[in-house]
Amino acid sequence: MNWIIRSTKIVKFHTNLLEVLKPIWKDFIDYDWVLTDLDFMTDDEIPINFDKDYFVLNKEEFETLYQSSTQIIWGIISAVPKNTQIDFNLISNLSAEDEKAWKPNEFLIEKAFLEIVAYDSGYTIVKFKDKKLSNQFKEYFQEEAIDLATFIEISSTLK
Repeated sequence: MNWIIRSTKIVKFHTNLLEVLKPIWKDFIDYDWVLTDLDFMTDDEIPINFDKDYFVLNKEEFETLYQSSTQIIWGIISAVPKNTQIDFNLISNLSAEDEKAWKPNEFLIEKAFLEIVAYDSGYTIVKFKDKKLSNQFKEYFQEEAIDLATFIEISSTLK
């Protein structure tokens, strides 16, 4: 239930949340969103900036980001159940470059139901705790969503 998108015809750019979340968006109305280690480009008015290390957005705030034309270059974006207790010291020190980001079924934010890791504008890692949502995601992206474990195995044999 872990996928990586490396190149795609569906998504205009990595990591375009409107496209990445399109097949599963309706399933996330009851979640807050934790965003950390961000680098991004946008011309839109959005509820994140470079003044803080992390953001916790409610559904409405996140929807503004979701609907925008924002490219997430680096970052960790996690859907957590509303009112989840969060260790902000831990969150502020997380990095998209952490090796745990590349390990299947390991979430940087443990309480995340969904975790998206944007890695250097070229990779989007998407991890699910719900098989049904994972299957919806894979069905939408088809061969463009590569199993993360398979991708890592193939990449290691090329070195």
